[in-house]
Amino acid sequence: MLASRWFRIVGPLAVVLLAAVLRLWNLGNPHSLVFDETFYVKDAWSLWNNGYESTWPEGADTRFNAGDTNIFTDEGSFVVHPPLGKWLIALGMAAFGADQTWAWRIVTALIGILAVVLLMVIAKKLFGSTLLATIAGFLMAIDGNAIVMSRVAILDNSVMFFALLGFGAVLMDRDWHEKRLTAWLAARRAAGEHPSWGPMFWWRPWVIAAGLAFGLASSVKWSGFYFLAAFGVYLVVVDALARRRAGVPFWLSAAVLKQAPATFVLFVPVAAVTLLVSWTGWFVTQGGFYRQYAASAGSAWTGPFAWVPHVWQSFWHYQVAIYQYHVGLSTPHPYQANPLTWLLMTRPTSMFYEGTTLGQNGCASASCSQAILGVANPLIWWAATAAILYLVYRFARYRQWQVGLILMGMVAGYLPWLAYLGRTVFEFYTIVFEPYLLLGLTFVLGMLLREGPLFLPASPALPADMPADLRAALHDESDRAEASRRTVGIRIVAIFLAVALLVSAFFYPLWAGIQVPLWFWQMHMWLPSWV
Repeated sequence: MLASRWFRIVGPLAVVLLAAVLRLWNLGNPHSLVFDETFYVKDAWSLWNNGYESTWPEGADTRFNAGDTNIFTDEGSFVVHPPLGKWLIALGMAAFGADQTWAWRIVTALIGILAVVLLMVIAKKLFGSTLLATIAGFLMAIDGNAIVMSRVAILDNSVMFFALLGFGAVLMDRDWHEKRLTAWLAARRAAGEHPSWGPMFWWRPWVIAAGLAFGLASSVKWSGFYFLAAFGVYLVVVDALARRRAGVPFWLSAAVLKQAPATFVLFVPVAAVTLLVSWTGWFVTQGGFYRQYAASAGSAWTGPFAWVPHVWQSFWHYQVAIYQYHVGLSTPHPYQANPLTWLLMTRPTSMFYEGTTLGQNGCASASCSQAILGVANPLIWWAATAAILYLVYRFARYRQWQVGLILMGMVAGYLPWLAYLGRTVFEFYTIVFEPYLLLGLTFVLGMLLREGPLFLPASPALPADMPADLRAALHDESDRAEASRRTVGIRIVAIFLAVALLVSAFFYPLWAGIQVPLWFWQMHMWLPSWV
């Protein structure tokens, strides 16, 4: 009991400390804008100063890297993502200086650490086990995709965090809703009533919280709306099934026609308002891109919508332009990756690469490489992919709600991208659904460990008239067999986690931009497509 109590505190704290070290150590390396930081860091800084994203002069990256940061113009720049993620990046620069490389990335890194904490909280609620929660957090703490996306100041880590926050709120609503539904029906039946539809709940605080979280995700990138849509459907389905279990006669029509409208009002408007609030800087200033569009000659709406204020007409025009950009983006890129291959991890994104020779920048070999490669820990990633495929089978057979909820995270984060197979997309987008991959892997590890109430084996069903001594003998034999299986499972999981940690240690230099000999970099190119 003392050991368990000790682990419940020290285990999660150790995971958080490990996640922090891997994300914060030497965060300012490399001392230059890498990959899409060239857009988001500069956009964040002009957004902080002007209230809207602005254009930059020719050669701005070189000057920005050198510390000459206040060279943005007053002219609005066409940006295709909402502002929240850039506001978050700007916080670090405003606090510690835009000329500090680590300041560009500090908020993204902190979000990555908080995501590990949040994943452990969710896993504890989902599986009822501190050990499994710690394992889930450990897997995310040491995985390369999560580390790289926390060490580079781009937007997707923030989308992942807010979407995971909404996922947690949906998980909390499940218990909240079912308890109140059961209590309401029990009270009516005790009074002699027999409700055919059941109640309409207008107060579901966790649904409101989920709408806010998914709205925040959508305020970073529009892909957050996929989570809003998927879990909006999920809430209706869960309500219908809860009413059926409770014995409500018209459970389906009650869920769709009675509770669903109330859920929509609680869920969607708060997300929409959150998105609009994120654009406050554009609304309250005058220089943002398309800000004066409707005021220009011949651009204002005519007819029945002519009364709409020009600022809203301009905003709508801007959003349409953003949508057209997204659906039409097909510019070839050397590191684009077809979504069908994401789970196989065949084309990770090279965020940064610099080759040097002996004597250059401290290179002590004939040739050196300094790289940031957005590749996950292969052992964790491929094992998690296999686990998710198993969970699809398990859900079809056993209908476990925990499995269904995990798979819903994958549906929201991954499946919509299969509609954009011709679009230019990248492997690092997978960070948005990585938490659900890891929850799926943790589920399978929990099965091996026989850990937590979800995975405790059922006692063998024995005939009621069986002699007591024979019953006791069979129970003892069952216990011994179960202890043997548990021991084997513990060994398998311990070996898997130890090897995963070693693989992460092997790959970490390529995740953190550490200069290594070229031959060492080549040892990490496990697939030809990784080069």
